[in-house]
Amino acid sequence: MASEFPIHTPEVVEHERAYHTFNMVLRWSMLLLGVLVLTLTLWFATPAGFWGAAIIGAIVFGLGYVFLVRHEAHQPLDVWTEGR
Repeated sequence: MASEFPIHTPEVVEHERAYHTFNMVLRWSMLLLGVLVLTLTLWFATPAGFWGAAIIGAIVFGLGYVFLVRHEAHQPLDVWTEGR
């Protein structure tokens, strides 16, 4: 039954690429908004000040990039690939 439905048609590949692009934009947006909220909260609502908030924001951005963005960017586009 699975052989009757072609998995890798041009429409499906185009959809996978669009979904991957949307997913990456969403991850970048979540990371940037999270870092912005954290940095502004630390800057204005705690005694950390500007430099403390900037340093902690940079550290959180770096960790978020490694765990959210970089990991997914190296995944194959084909969601049915073994090991994904």
